[in-house]
Amino acid sequence: MQRDPAPGVRPRNRRRRITWGVLTLVLTVLTVFAGTYAWADQKLDRTVNLGALPDQPPPDKGTTYLVAGSDNRQNLTPQQRKALHTGNDDEGSYGNSDSMMLLHIGADGDTLVSLPRDSYVTIPAFTGPNGVRHPATANKLNAAFSLGGGQLLAETVEYNTGIHIDHYAEIGFGGFVDLVNALGGVTVCLDRPIVDQASGADLKAGCRKLDGRESLELVRERHQEAGQDLSRMANQQRFLAAVAHQAEAPSTLLNPFRLYPALGAGIGTLTVDKNMTPYDLARMFLGLKGISGGSGHELTVPIADANHYTPNAGDAVLWNMTQAKTLFGELENDQPVTIGTNDAHSDLNGGQRSSAVDT
Repeated sequence: MQRDPAPGVRPRNRRRRITWGVLTLVLTVLTVFAGTYAWADQKLDRTVNLGALPDQPPPDKGTTYLVAGSDNRQNLTPQQRKALHTGNDDEGSYGNSDSMMLLHIGADGDTLVSLPRDSYVTIPAFTGPNGVRHPATANKLNAAFSLGGGQLLAETVEYNTGIHIDHYAEIGFGGFVDLVNALGGVTVCLDRPIVDQASGADLKAGCRKLDGRESLELVRERHQEAGQDLSRMANQQRFLAAVAHQAEAPSTLLNPFRLYPALGAGIGTLTVDKNMTPYDLARMFLGLKGISGGSGHELTVPIADANHYTPNAGDAVLWNMTQAKTLFGELENDQPVTIGTNDAHSDLNGGQRSSAVDT
């Protein structure tokens, strides 16, 4: 006659199998994560050497990112430029930058400060790609990027703000086509129709999923609104948050056939500093997403005159230096921001601080 197992043996064996199953699952996840991290780390285009910047301010409390949106078309064929309504590159050796933002991640919460590309600033003396030495000059902030790329842009921002830049990330909006398509599209809500012949945008009001081409048209649109560049800058911020939201959705993270193409396309849109890691990038995108979702502070650098006449650069944006110095000092010392948040409208639904995203 077969005897029953001793009391407690079967439950103990079951618990042992469950324990080993959980450990195996954890080890598998960690192995996949480590492999993905190493793969992403190798693919990063580390170009900007922040450590080589002259007269760099001392490190501040917290972590400050300089995020630039590049509209460089050098990697697009003439046929692609025509189809995507990008036009031609005529803005200097490095193209132009549509938007510049300072993202400060600190103990008192995160802060995103938009720097209009037409800001009238001092560009420090620099040596151009052809070896010619250029003296310091007053010009639009975008000119720093056009003449010297991310390296000169970072130096110019540090020079005019006194803030130490810990990391630099340049997002090529032209690469959004592949990224958004790899994510299966990104859903945004528009509070008004967008029609812009220059960018090719022809989008109806309401919530809809945009493909890569439509997304590029949206982030490049600026001719419909009175704010133009300020409006486009706000749209780009919120669209980056929408992309980050979609990228962390279960439909992306749990689907390797979507995750890896999206990671590859996303990394392919980036140019970063030499010390940037995938972890640093994750902090940056989560910070952008959190701020647009209402967590933290979002504002434009205080402006004294949005149409300031200059003798060499046409109309430019003149900062309110009294308020700007207060803001920069608060960021530098990781203190609560006392300057009011930006109330300028965006084309993306402004009832919430972020656009609606289909997850």
